[in-house]
Amino acid sequence: MKKKAVFLALLISVTALCACNGGRQEKKGSEDTSAVVGITQDLDSLDPHIAVAAGTDEVLFNVFEGLVKPSVDGTLVPAVAKDYTIAPDGKSYTFTLRENVKFHNGEVVTADDVVYSIERCAGLLDNQDPEVVVESALSVISAVEKVGEDTVVLTLSEPNTELLGFLTCAIIPKDYTMQKSAPVGTGPFRFVSYTPLTSFVMERNEDYYGEKPYLEKVTFKICSGNDAAFMELLAGSIDVFPYLTDEQASQLPTDYNLEVGATNVVQAMFLNNEFAPFTDLKVRQALCYAVDKEELLNIVSGGRGHIIGSNMFPNFGVYYDETLENYYTYQPEKAKELLAQAGYDENNPLTFTVKVPSNYDIHVATAQVLVEQYKKVGVKAEIQLIEWAAWLSDVYKAREYEATIVGLDSALAPSDVLKRYTSTAKNNFVNYENTKFDELFTKALTSTDENEKVTLYKNIQKLLTEDAASVYLQDGAKLVAVNKRFTNFLFYPVYVLDMAAIKPAQ
Repeated sequence: MKKKAVFLALLISVTALCACNGGRQEKKGSEDTSAVVGITQDLDSLDPHIAVAAGTDEVLFNVFEGLVKPSVDGTLVPAVAKDYTIAPDGKSYTFTLRENVKFHNGEVVTADDVVYSIERCAGLLDNQDPEVVVESALSVISAVEKVGEDTVVLTLSEPNTELLGFLTCAIIPKDYTMQKSAPVGTGPFRFVSYTPLTSFVMERNEDYYGEKPYLEKVTFKICSGNDAAFMELLAGSIDVFPYLTDEQASQLPTDYNLEVGATNVVQAMFLNNEFAPFTDLKVRQALCYAVDKEELLNIVSGGRGHIIGSNMFPNFGVYYDETLENYYTYQPEKAKELLAQAGYDENNPLTFTVKVPSNYDIHVATAQVLVEQYKKVGVKAEIQLIEWAAWLSDVYKAREYEATIVGLDSALAPSDVLKRYTSTAKNNFVNYENTKFDELFTKALTSTDENEKVTLYKNIQKLLTEDAASVYLQDGAKLVAVNKRFTNFLFYPVYVLDMAAIKPAQ
């Protein structure tokens, strides 16, 4: 982990080391209604249906809206739709559209636009763009129909009461062809410009149907890494930085407030279950027993954060199984025993490489702690830092890795946080396969009995834990620096940055 001396050295050479571009030269006065947000990864697409990275989604959240959108308390509220009904059998959804909602190009949203957008996300278009990331949860949709000028009906092939959580997918104009370069949505901010590796700029949407943003302009400044962004913050050229480390939080200048919330992600050391020796249950379990999660949280985040035991985070409420948090307690001797049973000892140590995206300091710091903890049980883990784009292509898509540390976000549906473990899921990058898991997941997804659904999802989480599908660590604390010129930074149970809520301080 980086020490304070390193930051002092960086402070001396802030101009030379700063890797962000397009920064302000001086602080702005309290009358200014623009803000600069520091982010540490480039956007992977401006088209919301093509973007994969959660870091892109948190930016585009301000530009695009779905039929519904998340609220701070985790409920899904009407957005482009003004209301909706779900059939008692869970096999159809009816949406009534809000009147006179306008796209950023001035065109009024129509039912045809909604039909097109849902079909595009579900992979139902005749001329489907191969780059579009088809949302597998929407594959249950058998028909999307316009009924009159303001109503859209989704018919499903099987019951599904969780589909609403995936209908936050962006509604875009049917005949607009420039989403990749000049995106157009219905959100509270409209696109102004994008310079790769430099910035994404947006301005207030004066035609927004809801409460308009307080800020006139927001610039997302793309920085080469966490340290560079923090140097920009210390220089006063960043107003909001949502990825502070614990050490940086302790050095926050007096003209910034520290806001603390949950990241609402599953941070884990994800294991490639098809890579030997991770094909051996005893090895995977040994790696779980060898981790002192309390020490990890203390070192990485000053004791903040929430220990987890499976692939779900606490804000899922009744679906979350808190009993799994202590399933693998810190037992180094138990870890050594399991490793010995699997054929590993000091003469034949378990060795593997952990690929970690270099732009996420929390994952890098976590990897450093785990490597030291694993040494205590005779395991040799080596860290390989890779750029975010390489992580997406090599680890997430190609599955060319042994272990990796990252955080996974989710839509507001319990199925979304767990479906990646089904054997046929395209995003099952851990290569987990369990027929019982598949059966229980299908049953939970199609159940219309809420009590049964809760029980099934808890059983599914327990399967992942018992199988040690990966080494589940924490739902980390989100430490956000906000210039005292602004107030009302909101935390959501999904991975977003809501700049429409930010207010100038009185």
